[in-house]
Amino acid sequence: MNIDLPVPIKPLAVEINGLGQYQRADTVQDLVKMLLGGKWPGGGKKYNNALWRSMEAIDWYVSAETARGAFVDAAHEAGMHILPDDQAEMRKAS
Repeated sequence: MNIDLPVPIKPLAVEINGLGQYQRADTVQDLVKMLLGGKWPGGGKKYNNALWRSMEAIDWYVSAETARGAFVDAAHEAGMHILPDDQAEMRKAS
């Protein structure tokens, strides 16, 4: 695993710091930091899958987009919003 070589993703912001407070991610390594940083609200199957896929993406076994998709699924499972992915849905709800 080469953690020093950034694996870029389509940028996202996750509502991990509380309601309306987003943290940006530009790389798979950023996703791993959020998953393991102590602020994630619980685990679950999608959380474990996101962590596994992210580690695989760092080793280039799966694409960065696979890791990003698994992360988005885990965030949704935990009740967090993802920007820009959830913007249209959030506009409809308001």
